[in-house]
Amino acid sequence: MTAPRGLRTAARLPDRLGSIRTRMALLYSILLFGLAAVGVGGIYLSLSRALADEPVSREARYGDLVADDPGDGAEIVPDERARVARLVAFEEEVNRRALDRLRSQSFTALIALFLGSLGVGWYVAGLVLRPIARISAVARDISATDLSRRIDLGGPADELRDLADTFNDMLARLDKAFESQRRFVQEASHELRNPLAVLRANLDVVMADPNASADDFRAAGEVAGRAAARMSALVEDLLLYAHHERTAARREPVDASVVVVETVEDFAATATAAGVDLRSEIAPTLLVVGDPVALRRALANLLSNAIRVSDVGGLVRVTAGHDSEMVWMSVLDDGPGLGPDEQERVFQRFWRGDRASAREAGRSGLGLAIVRQIAEGHGGQVTVRSTVGIGSTFTVWLPRFLES
Repeated sequence: MTAPRGLRTAARLPDRLGSIRTRMALLYSILLFGLAAVGVGGIYLSLSRALADEPVSREARYGDLVADDPGDGAEIVPDERARVARLVAFEEEVNRRALDRLRSQSFTALIALFLGSLGVGWYVAGLVLRPIARISAVARDISATDLSRRIDLGGPADELRDLADTFNDMLARLDKAFESQRRFVQEASHELRNPLAVLRANLDVVMADPNASADDFRAAGEVAGRAAARMSALVEDLLLYAHHERTAARREPVDASVVVVETVEDFAATATAAGVDLRSEIAPTLLVVGDPVALRRALANLLSNAIRVSDVGGLVRVTAGHDSEMVWMSVLDDGPGLGPDEQERVFQRFWRGDRASAREAGRSGLGLAIVRQIAEGHGGQVTVRSTVGIGSTFTVWLPRFLES
């Protein structure tokens, strides 16, 4: 038995987390470095534009010119022009040195920011991936035979917590499915072992007896035939059970009243041969959505059991109707009835109240389990009401289809 594909994929996550963490760290680093570079570059450009405007020298030159202006049409003294030019040159040198120092310090700051962003990105990536690493570690330890492990992530109710909870829910469903599969295999193996043991024992005995007569071989053959018939019925019911474990693929509006009428007609001859009075009371137009073949099989299993447990002269009554939300199909018999404990177990796989006679008659014990599967597969349920010595009523409830 191999682990599900989802668990195998999750188990390989640790091999990828290193590269994922590296990529995330680089992504965070590039993002932080880009933001810092934009900020530093903006400061540098703004300062360089402000210094290029030369406000000090311009104001000083303007002041000097106004103070020494001899009047309209007069020329400015050349010495004053030279003094202003020296002032402008001095300010340009100061601005150039300030920009050079700012540029060198900006590059140093950007290098430091890049290294710091790498560290921050690596740390943040580790924080983000740590819960995923825990999930993948649990997935690595899980196998198909041990699905009891769960992820105790804790922390705030964020997306990663939702991921862990979803993974735990998936594990719970898988654990339930595998446990059900194991029990089914064990029960089916046990049920098949009995007729095989009878078949082999009788054949070994007659083959080992050198004085065995034709009558002995004939008797052994009859026993082997009955055992083979029981195995055949069991295998067919196992296939039906496995088929109805899947959700019904065929979904269409079905008139359940037609299904009930046809099924009752199919069992009329069987009921007559068994000396049972079969009656029906069916309301018209009982619309549901589902598979008519599966619904007919469920009702047939209930009718077959009801006729079998009824005595000669007994009554089996089939009724069908609906309320505001559900359609129901009931089969009532006046057989021996079921006790409270039996009512709780009657829908279990391979349960048989009269186990010895049931095996002798070739019944598999899966009939009512199949009925429950069909009902639940159609979004409904099957119920039983029974009183010992009076009889039982089995009812299949299905969601009603309301035409718009």
